[in-house]
Amino acid sequence: MKEIDRISGDVIDVAMRINRELGPGLLESVYETVLAAKLVSMGYAVARQKPVDIVFEDMRFEAAFRIDLLVDGRLLVEIKSVDQLHAAHAKQLLTYLRLTGQPVGLLLNFGGATLKEGIRRLVNNHDPSAPPRLCANI
Repeated sequence: MKEIDRISGDVIDVAMRINRELGPGLLESVYETVLAAKLVSMGYAVARQKPVDIVFEDMRFEAAFRIDLLVDGRLLVEIKSVDQLHAAHAKQLLTYLRLTGQPVGLLLNFGGATLKEGIRRLVNNHDPSAPPRLCANI
């Protein structure tokens, strides 16, 4: 099993290549499809639009939300194609991490001028090893 930092690094590398080749502003589903296919070709297990159940006060809600990509069963990837990321986007991913118990997530925005400004790495009870510029500050 690959280290989570190696997985997130591979996802970011592929995302940057996709952004350079396809450019900004396509639908999120396009970037999701291409990113998932490339990661699968690299040997990763990738689930797209994975439904997640939640439990609230002893009630179970099936498919309460969907994860854009789940890579190797432990890295959540939330894809956006907006002019700029907002705090709400990071909060959404942090909530997904907390509810799924997963340690690390990537927020990738393909809608900005460059992908580099649209990458946020968020952690949930995980020792962050990525540079601070890649982690969300909320």
